Amino acid sequence: MAPISRILRPLVARLAAGCGLARVTRRFTRDQSGATAVEFGIVALPFFALLFAILETAMAFFAAEMLDTAVSNAARLVRTGQAQQQSLTAANFKNQICSELTYLFNCQAGLYVDVETYANFSSIPITSNTVMDTNGNLKTTGYSYLPGHGGDIVAVRAFYEWPVFVNKLGNNLSDLADGNHLLAATAVFRNEPFPW
Repeated sequence: MAPISRILRPLVARLAAGCGLARVTRRFTRDQSGATAVEFGIVALPFFALLFAILETAMAFFAAEMLDTAVSNAARLVRTGQAQQQSLTAANFKNQICSELTYLFNCQAGLYVDVETYANFSSIPITSNTVMDTNGNLKTTGYSYLPGHGGDIVAVRAFYEWPVFVNKLGNNLSDLADGNHLLAATAVFRNEPFPW
């Protein structure tokens, strides 16, 4: 992209030659001290939009990975029968997940955990529509804690509303009606054949 002064220089010189101001206008057209500032002003908005979109997307992926790891580790307690043997409640199980989500999350207020047993693997719902209401918001009630017995098929699912800040600059991560992004983590398994 040619600096603005290169484009304007011939035009201003032609106009000034006819008016006798050639010397003054030549000095003006040679001065390029403000060209960088003007060019940066033109490029700044798309640059910062791209930068913030990259940062927000990276944070959302990092948070999703943290949630997935925490759910996987907590699901191991159910799969091996430790949760059943220790008589963990839904709140205790949620605390197990939250203990690994120490920062980035408002875990106690925003995390929803659902532990269900199923007759077979094909009956497990695979869409997020089961956790969203008709308006497109995350349901805050209706979750259960049924870790099952030895040999049962169990699905452990956790949901969190991740706040989206940069949604007006072309990168919109929001998939909920309130403008937030749904983070979901799932672990599906058959419990080990423990006797309780």
